[in-house]
Amino acid sequence: MSRDLLGAVSVHPGRRLTARLAQTLAVAGAASFETAPVAGLTLTLEGVPGDPHAGFTRRAGPREPWHPRGTEIRSGRQLSIVSVEELAEIAGAMGLPAVEAGWIGADLVLDGLPSLSFLPAGTRLFFEGGACVVVEAQNAPCRDAGRAIAGHTGRPGDELSFPKIAKRLRGAVASVERAGEVTAGSDVTVRVPEQWVY
Repeated sequence: MSRDLLGAVSVHPGRRLTARLAQTLAVAGAASFETAPVAGLTLTLEGVPGDPHAGFTRRAGPREPWHPRGTEIRSGRQLSIVSVEELAEIAGAMGLPAVEAGWIGADLVLDGLPSLSFLPAGTRLFFEGGACVVVEAQNAPCRDAGRAIAGHTGRPGDELSFPKIAKRLRGAVASVERAGEVTAGSDVTVRVPEQWVY
C-alpha cells in the first residue's frame, strides 16, 4: 500500500444507513432561488424540472476557480440536500428559532442523518419511488443564502454570519442517477461507499 505524508492509507468499509425524507421543496417563484414545500417531486436525469439548477451542464463560477468563469462544465449541483439536524444546529448558532430549508433553496430535507454534510462523494440515496441520487460534494454556504435568511429574519447581519456559521453544515449537492418520484414522509436508504484519505 502506498504512503504519503499522512502515513498509511486507511480504508473504511462502506455501510448502509436509513433516513426519512422529511420535506420535498420546489422553486417558489421565477425570480428567486428559494423553494417551498410540496408533497413530492419528479426527478429526471436533469434534476427537478423548472429548477434553476436543472440540466446536465452549467457555467463555472467562483466555486470552480480552476476553470475560466463561464466555461460550460458538467453539473454536479442538480439538487440541494439538507438535514433537519444541521438546520437546527445552524439556527441555534445564529440565535434563531429556525432556519427554513426553503430560505436557502433546498430541494430535499432528510431526517435521521445528523452529519449529512459529511457524506462522502459517491454516496447514493435510494428513494421508495425508484429515484436514486448521488452525492457530489458538500454545499458551501454563500451570501445569497445569507441574504435570503436576512430577508426573512429582518436581521441584516445574517447575510454575513450565515456563510461562516453554516460551513460544513449546509448539506450536500447531488445529481440524479436514476429518475423517479420522491415523496415527503417516505423512507430513504443511504449507501455510503468505502472511504479513505489520500
